[in-house]
Amino acid sequence: METTEPILDAIRQHGTDAYPEEGCGFLLGTVTDDGDNRVAALHRATNRRTENRERRYELTADDYREADAAAQEQGLDVVGVYHSHPDHPARPSETDVEEATFPGYTYVIVSVHDGTPEDLTAWTLAPDRSEFRREAIDVRAPETA
Repeated sequence: METTEPILDAIRQHGTDAYPEEGCGFLLGTVTDDGDNRVAALHRATNRRTENRERRYELTADDYREADAAAQEQGLDVVGVYHSHPDHPARPSETDVEEATFPGYTYVIVSVHDGTPEDLTAWTLAPDRSEFRREAIDVRAPETA
């Protein structure tokens, strides 16, 4: 995954804002010639889970459609999803693996402990959807107009 520090900071901030519940949203960007996701913008979403929001998040089909429309307005695509892990490590849970649906997406997780963001990691879903594999985060300078 390629992105900028302001994008990563915005993910951390969303995790802080949602604490002690999980926050979630979409990664908007493009796919490079090498097949890497280049994240240029975020689209915050509402955690639709009605119970156990401290350990789970839920995105609806309408959330995906809204994110896709926001991406298209910016000439981008939805290239992934991010969410926070309140008081848990920034690694996929069993539920994350079970509920992930899109190989090729980047899945970013930020751990938030006592309201403070800590580790931020990126993952990609194996083609057979059996596991997540760690994805490097390449931080580049923001583009200027």
